[in-house]
Amino acid sequence: MILPLQTEPQTQPQTPPQTAPDAASPQTTPTGPLGVLVAQYLHVLRNERGASAHTLRAYQRELHSFAAAIRRQLGADATPAAIEHTAIRAYLGELYQRGLSRASAARSLAAIRSWFRWLARAGHLQQNVAALVSTPRLPRHLPRVPSIEQLNRVVDSIPGSDASWPARDAVLFELLYGCGMRNSELTGLNLSDIHWASDVILVRGKGQKQRYVPLGDAAAQALRVYLAEREARLQAKHQTPAQQKSQTRHKSSAQQTSAAQHKLTDALLLNLHLRGSGRLSTRSVARIVKRIAIERGLPSDIHPHTLRHAFGTHLLAEGADLRAIQELLGHERLSTTQRYTQLTTAQLTVVYDRTHPRAR
Repeated sequence: MILPLQTEPQTQPQTPPQTAPDAASPQTTPTGPLGVLVAQYLHVLRNERGASAHTLRAYQRELHSFAAAIRRQLGADATPAAIEHTAIRAYLGELYQRGLSRASAARSLAAIRSWFRWLARAGHLQQNVAALVSTPRLPRHLPRVPSIEQLNRVVDSIPGSDASWPARDAVLFELLYGCGMRNSELTGLNLSDIHWASDVILVRGKGQKQRYVPLGDAAAQALRVYLAEREARLQAKHQTPAQQKSQTRHKSSAQQTSAAQHKLTDALLLNLHLRGSGRLSTRSVARIVKRIAIERGLPSDIHPHTLRHAFGTHLLAEGADLRAIQELLGHERLSTTQRYTQLTTAQLTVVYDRTHPRAR
């Protein structure tokens, strides 16, 4: 049984700072009452809800842009209580005039709604007017995923290939496709998150939520091969030329030094040249996935999340329960997981049209 672990801090800070240093600096930082409340909300996101750095940057960008627009509409001393739902709609119209898509406007509205919900719960508003603004209607694009055969062929071809680090890249694909991880979850894995005794991996998802996912036989074998190479690379990296020459003469001493040096990084997946902390970045993962996919004849729009979509889609196509898929993917809402039924329904429609006598 897979038991997701969740942590949901409930309290609010009494003395939040006025800035969000973890997030990227926006082009325009709002001041006045709106700027203070935006900073307080970002503090709550970061320190209580465990929002990722990516989420913090996105919310800071969207809320600072919105607050700046409200200041232009209502003045520098505007408060949230003075904002009507018409002002939010006007801001969405401004986004469209800038050339932003409906999807971008919807993301901005989601950040504004989240802020207004917090404002209402914290007592800064008597009514959440953002709830009166409808979400822009978005076209439904079903994610295109490779077939089971295509992905099996790609993953099986990585070991022994001419990639810069085949063993690591094989683990990367095994965990993205074999475990359905997000890119950020993958790069955040530490050595201690691999629970060999129970054949599971501890994954830290959005909002500091945790879940266990099964460690399949293929992924476990790829990990063993990679970990041996990882240890050898770390040992070679931290040895001086003199140590390398005398390694055979002082083998036990070299092993002790190596064991201490390996503690310098807990990251499971390392970058090629062991720069910085050594941890592989999400950007590097995206480049590796795209390069390998294109070399193996897959479409150029393949990215790490495509493998996560494929994980859910292929599980459902093979008869897995939707609730189990939700747990494996770490979805908070079952409705998020249900999009995979649309993919499978589309596939079944093709089969029906081709085979049923009443469909022709």
